[in-house]
Amino acid sequence: MFLQQKRPHLNPLILALALAAVLMIWSVFTTSNSTTGSTMSYSTVVHYFEHLQVTSFTLDRNTSVITMTIKEGDLPLPGATDDTASVPSGGLVSGLFGSGSTSGDSVQQNPDGTVTVRYQLPYAGLFINEVQTYIEAYDAANPDAPMEYDYTALRESVPWMEIFFYLAMLGCTGFILFSMLRGGAGGGNVMNVGRARVKDESTNQKTATFADVAGEDEEKEELKEVVEFLKSPDKFNSLGARIPHGVLLVGPPGTGKTLLARACAGEAGVPFYSISGSDFVEMYVGVGASRVRDLFDKAKKTMPCIIFIDEIDAVGRQRGAGLGGGHDEREQTLNQLLVEMDGFEANDGIIVMAATNRADILDKALLRPGRFDRQVYVGLPDVKGREEILKVHTRKKPLAPDVSLKVIAQRTAGFAGADLENLVNEAALLAARRNRKAITMEDIEEASMKVMAGPEKKSRVVTPEEKKLTAYHEAGHAVAGFYCKHHPRVHEITIIPRGQAGGYTMYLPEKDRSYVTRGEMFEDIVSSLGGRVAEQLILDDISTGASNDLQQATNIARQMITRYGFSERLGPVVYGTSQEETFLGRDFAQGKGYSETTAAEIDSEIRDIIDEAYETCRRTLTEHIDQLHALAQALIEREKLNEAEFNAIMRGEKLPPRKDEDAPVQPAAPAAPVQETPAPAPEAPAAPAAEDAAPVGDAAELPVEETPAQPAAQDETNPDHKPEQP
Repeated sequence: MFLQQKRPHLNPLILALALAAVLMIWSVFTTSNSTTGSTMSYSTVVHYFEHLQVTSFTLDRNTSVITMTIKEGDLPLPGATDDTASVPSGGLVSGLFGSGSTSGDSVQQNPDGTVTVRYQLPYAGLFINEVQTYIEAYDAANPDAPMEYDYTALRESVPWMEIFFYLAMLGCTGFILFSMLRGGAGGGNVMNVGRARVKDESTNQKTATFADVAGEDEEKEELKEVVEFLKSPDKFNSLGARIPHGVLLVGPPGTGKTLLARACAGEAGVPFYSISGSDFVEMYVGVGASRVRDLFDKAKKTMPCIIFIDEIDAVGRQRGAGLGGGHDEREQTLNQLLVEMDGFEANDGIIVMAATNRADILDKALLRPGRFDRQVYVGLPDVKGREEILKVHTRKKPLAPDVSLKVIAQRTAGFAGADLENLVNEAALLAARRNRKAITMEDIEEASMKVMAGPEKKSRVVTPEEKKLTAYHEAGHAVAGFYCKHHPRVHEITIIPRGQAGGYTMYLPEKDRSYVTRGEMFEDIVSSLGGRVAEQLILDDISTGASNDLQQATNIARQMITRYGFSERLGPVVYGTSQEETFLGRDFAQGKGYSETTAAEIDSEIRDIIDEAYETCRRTLTEHIDQLHALAQALIEREKLNEAEFNAIMRGEKLPPRKDEDAPVQPAAPAAPVQETPAPAPEAPAAPAAEDAAPVGDAAELPVEETPAQPAAQDETNPDHKPEQP
């Protein structure tokens, strides 16, 4: 269904004023551009005066019509005519209000031989000045019968143009005053720039509830307590507890921070004002602070209530972090926000909720207790949380009996709630495209690969040599990972191009990992080098397809040395600055924090780890060269292998023919040696996983950020390709 656009409402007063202006302008132009409609020219009239043939005339200065009597002389008399042309009346206004004449130009023959002519002059004042000399000459030549003439006095006319101008000015002034005094809601009016563009979400019937939030049980409990405080304050006041002034929701993008706030709006039963952090910032100086004051003024009138500021980092970043000098409008806005949240005046009935994924750049004064008393971290969901989220997103979607949400949750490590919602939606679109009545497991698996690595490109044509290279590259990843003790199991291998990848190997972890040990990180490096080692062993050459594998392996090794202290020579020391995102105003002048000698030792340690992993991988593939050949040959023939088929090959079994074996297996569509695109959830050795994981044992324990299962092997030719990470 297409949404009908609302037609803009036209104010009748504005239409009337516009019409009056058009008519007035048209009147002016019709007056100034009027024509006489006569065949006699102005110069002919003047010549009659010059040759002293005009004996008398009467000039109507209101209409510029002259009636003159002409006698015979040097110039021939004009001929009489019965045709009359209407004399313009001075335009629309003069016609409407009676200031014009309706007489016509004509020539009339008189009995005494003279001729009476009626003619409209272009400009009466100029004509009088021009013929004054000829009148005096005529009187001098005919002293006994001087020229008789008369001028009709100008009637005093109403200055309609001036009246219209002043009326228009008064109308505009009144409209501006009306807009200022009305102070209506909405940001469309010019005079409302200082007002907060805030919405009361409590009146929205489509607002979410806590039942719509899954996989975040602890976070919901924190917010339920705030909502309960607003509903039943006596329960807490009896124990001397005070209501929290603010709750800051922090976490990666897509984890449901805004959804939690919307759920609060649906559960609170009190006014819930929602605004974005960018709405405070405007091109006008002082508007941000004014909008903050206006927002809290509205909230004070409806206490108790909740204010939600989405993406608060747009207005709450650290003060004094700019690289240049001068006035910073954001600082003034932040100062006003600090005062309103916990200043001289108490706002005990107002709770401020905010969401951001960059809490590291927020001003410390904003984060202190009394302003944001609580910081609720909304992280990536675990296996159980992902399963609950999938249940929420599939409630209104028909699922086939073969769909297992538990299996899907296991395969989507590192997916946020938004990623899972997108996955289910893509699966529904695929099912609809295939004219199915329900979403099958095949649709969901295909959608997950499409989300992580892009759509399959079966039409891409590659040479047999490239196909062989891709097959051995991916087989090297799979075999190397298979013989790593703690490495996730192989879930799928394909050499069909998908997105930017010419092929990939996907790993499926048994469970979510909170910490990563040194041995596991080393195995990740071994697995990521499997493609390069296989190329060198079998093809006696190497390709650019392993470029991203090498980058991933190097990043993991560097983190082992500089971040987790896994080096015996350098010891448990962190080298360099924080690995989090750079905040330019704060980190611009920071150095690397260690000497050039230490940098050389770090590079040497990284090289030793890579060399050791490379030798381990080469030894593994050499010992199991027959399995490597068998796996690569199966990939060349089938182009895609699932987990069961891979395990059968590793056991030395012969694969049974597929049901669709009779159909040609897209001979021209084999995966092109393109490097693998980084998928949202890595499964093979990857830097992000290692980066986010904290080693167990002598290394500091740091929580690992899960990343969705993703192809481990890279393409054979694309240097930008990124393999999976565990």
